[in-house]
Amino acid sequence: MQIDVVHLPAAKTDTRPLVLDLDGTVSRTDTLVESILRLAARAPFALLALLPVLLSTGRAAFKRRIAGAVHLDPASLVYNDDVLDLARTARAEGRPVILVTAADQGIADAVAAHLRLFDEVHASDGATNLKGNAKADFLVERFGTGGFDYAGDAEADLPVWRAAARGYVVAPSAVLARQAASVCADMRVLGARPGTRSQLNVWARALRLHQWTKNVLVFVPVFLAHRFDTETVSRAMLAFLAFSLCASSVYLLNDLLDLPHDRLHASKRKRPFASGALSVNAAPALIGATLGTGFVLALLLPIQFMLMLATYYTCTLTYSLAMKRWPVWDIMMLAGLYTVRVLAGCAATGLRVSPWLLAFSMFLFFCLAVVKRQTELVQHVRDGRTEKLSGRGYMPEDLDMLRGMAASSGYMAVLVLALYVNSPDVLPLYRHPSALWVLCPILLFWVSRVLMLSHRGLMNDDPVVFALRDRLSLVVGVAALCAFLAGAL
Repeated sequence: MQIDVVHLPAAKTDTRPLVLDLDGTVSRTDTLVESILRLAARAPFALLALLPVLLSTGRAAFKRRIAGAVHLDPASLVYNDDVLDLARTARAEGRPVILVTAADQGIADAVAAHLRLFDEVHASDGATNLKGNAKADFLVERFGTGGFDYAGDAEADLPVWRAAARGYVVAPSAVLARQAASVCADMRVLGARPGTRSQLNVWARALRLHQWTKNVLVFVPVFLAHRFDTETVSRAMLAFLAFSLCASSVYLLNDLLDLPHDRLHASKRKRPFASGALSVNAAPALIGATLGTGFVLALLLPIQFMLMLATYYTCTLTYSLAMKRWPVWDIMMLAGLYTVRVLAGCAATGLRVSPWLLAFSMFLFFCLAVVKRQTELVQHVRDGRTEKLSGRGYMPEDLDMLRGMAASSGYMAVLVLALYVNSPDVLPLYRHPSALWVLCPILLFWVSRVLMLSHRGLMNDDPVVFALRDRLSLVVGVAALCAFLAGAL
């Protein structure tokens, strides 16, 4: 019996090329902004020298010059897994995958070599900025209207989606999703934008609201002088808000400048900018808003406070741009910034600066600043690294030296406290000065515990934040408050 074999025609395979944008699509960040930030951190004057290029020859030429001045390691970027999965699926189907981006050609080529997903790479060439209508015209000329699929993430991609057969919009806002759907009949969403609650949490982490607790130091002069009248406390609260907002602007800037180093760090890589949870494009407006609001609040306080706030901002800016890479200098600056907060509290309230308070602050905060560096170096050594600490000036062999510096400075703070308790300056302020002696063993215990935890690698990056989260440290704080009240009342 003969069986006739019928050969059915093969199912038609979709061979339309898949075109992907880079910034905000393949990568969760903006490569131009990151390149500018790295140049600003390394050579700020070189960046200023390039600004006339942007004004005179346009964005494409500016991108070319920036790309030539900075090496942007593609391995350090954060990529969008949903988009990469889409590209891998298209390749498995035999479809061409093409990277077309407004980023400079050099950066696009480096990313393509790193990912190994693209059949072609087209980018800005120093003369043409391949964005918006220019990108749409290029793709229509190459593949024809409806001859390609396109994945993008911004309003500038609307002309490209209009010419595409199928569109993919990456983590869009509700407005962008509606705009994209109105220009392309077959529009699909890749990834969802975080909800309001999640987004607020991301913003709070970026502003480092938990770090605002450090600015409670502006209340120390009020507390030690026993001045709890409405005017004094109100001024201290204004100073706290002004300092906190100003500090947040510095944290934002510092995170932007530290992006490549943070992405190599075990915990810092989870920060909003480093992880890609927050776009670097949002940073300038946020920095301006927090810094501006902080200084506006400062106008309501004495001019001395404004000067202290300006000093704080200048010092933190210097630290972020350069001094954090200078051994010992960086520790001195961190300790000084804590003391500036105390002095700012005096300036805002008009209270006298006590030499005892300055001496105590100097030694205690120097100890905590050293512990911060020691903790980073302990983790660095435990990871098996022998090179210099990333973004800092310390080597693994400096660890013993740092431990000695932290211990000696911490115990000097205890000594200063003991001398203060025994001084005549205490008598006018406390009815039972002898009760304050309890503060000395309390501080001795807490400093010793912080040093031991840091030595074991169990300390949080920032010892001040650690103290506010650690239960035993909170118990120690309550005990110290009780001793203070016993002496005062």
